[in-house]
Amino acid sequence: MATKIFLALSCGFMLACRPEIDPDRPFVEVRDSAGIRIVENRRPAETSRLGWRIGPEPELSIGALEGEAPYLLHRATARMLPDGRISVMNAGSNEVRVFDRSGGHLATWGGEGEGPGEFSFLSGVAPWPGDSLVAWYSHGMSISVFDAAGNFGRSFSLQSAETESWQRPRPLAARADGTILSLNDPEGEDTAVVEIWDGDGALSASLGAHPNRIVFVETDERGNRELSMPAYGPHLDVAPWGELVAIGHTSRYEIKAFRGDGSLARIVRRDDAPRVPIQADLEPFVERQMSMFAQSPYPSELLPEVRRSLESTPLAETFPAFSSFVADAAGHLWVREYEYPREERPAVLWSVFDPEGRMLGFVETPRDLGIREIGEDYILGWTWDDYDVEYIQLWPLDRSTAGS
Repeated sequence: MATKIFLALSCGFMLACRPEIDPDRPFVEVRDSAGIRIVENRRPAETSRLGWRIGPEPELSIGALEGEAPYLLHRATARMLPDGRISVMNAGSNEVRVFDRSGGHLATWGGEGEGPGEFSFLSGVAPWPGDSLVAWYSHGMSISVFDAAGNFGRSFSLQSAETESWQRPRPLAARADGTILSLNDPEGEDTAVVEIWDGDGALSASLGAHPNRIVFVETDERGNRELSMPAYGPHLDVAPWGELVAIGHTSRYEIKAFRGDGSLARIVRRDDAPRVPIQADLEPFVERQMSMFAQSPYPSELLPEVRRSLESTPLAETFPAFSSFVADAAGHLWVREYEYPREERPAVLWSVFDPEGRMLGFVETPRDLGIREIGEDYILGWTWDDYDVEYIQLWPLDRSTAGS
């Protein structure tokens, strides 16, 4: 079994750790330790909700079962451009499709190929300073920059003298200052390195190595390595949070926020009572994995063997403390609550923290909406219907009402 690594921060002096009670939010403690802000949040009541309202239906939906090619989506996600246009990354065709706010198709950029402005294995698209757009592809080894009209400008890659080309860090997000956030998580390793790169592909800062997934490595009789992970095992999540970078391991409810120079600025925690999986929880895990295999090109005659292997998967010691997180345009951090097997909620529940890391309350979002971006007054994401037709949807978000 791979070694588990846990990172902890301790206070050097008792006085430095003396809690500061926030009078406006009595369920929050804020502490300073060696220049690092530590925010301790108590979990509010399950019924606590912010007054923020998400519209009863999407303002815009892009996608179709049949029709013109730009509206037929495959493995699509979207981002809002500064001028209000919506850029849709259609990974299935290696294209960036641009739509107006009424859902009308304006242009298609890129396409399959290896020439300037073309893509293979398109995996990410994001706004770039100066009304430009940046896209990464070829398993993250290449990054291209386009202007607001879709004209190709230049390409670069993330250079690293410490790794071979096949182990290069993969881009995760483009930051507002024109830098690239990346993750290097080699297969079979239980740690990952988070880094920031400048707009020319040179390393700007390292945010260090962090615990990632729990990996079991075994060697068969032929000397081949076999990798496996426990059911409901934890993982590492990384995302920009304003000028900071949020990093959290789902094994505990703790999110660390790093500055662009790699220094730790803030630690945000929330009360968490770990739950232990039981044997009955293995069945929904197996069925979910089998559903994914059934929809893939995996040979059907091997599926019974896959099922037998999955049924012998060990359970994680505890369920994850949370699922993932994303920062919105106002600097709030939305942390998705973990959904336990056999306990599905009618809507997705998020814990929302203010820019300083104080929890404000819970917000619910539509059940089947995968969220890619949260703006000041909108939520942009993707969903699908009963026929597996994909849609990009824009939902209105009203923050004008107070919470309970």
